[in-house]
Amino acid sequence: MPHKCIIAMVKPNLTDDVVRSAKKAGATGATIIPASGTGAGEAKTFFGLSLDIRTELVLFLVNESIVDTILTAIREAGRFSDPGTGIAMVLTVEQTAGMESQQSRNRR
Repeated sequence: MPHKCIIAMVKPNLTDDVVRSAKKAGATGATIIPASGTGAGEAKTFFGLSLDIRTELVLFLVNESIVDTILTAIREAGRFSDPGTGIAMVLTVEQTAGMESQQSRNRR
């Protein structure tokens, strides 16, 4: 089955909600990577020093057939309609290894 990678950039206080909602929508797991960055108009300074804007990258490898459902769940749980809360994107996955256990779990 074809897979897609959903990458969500999420505020740390919303990560658990995003993962929980994505799993409820059909994701079998997530990888969370601490990160930092700025969005449009978010660069803040304090006495000339840039403040570190914390975020987390949440990666989901999911079956192509449930991408839209999971992306909707991520968008809602991450409050992406509010400015500066996060974004998500979907990438094509050419090949996978080790997904056999996840696929058998989805068949149950």
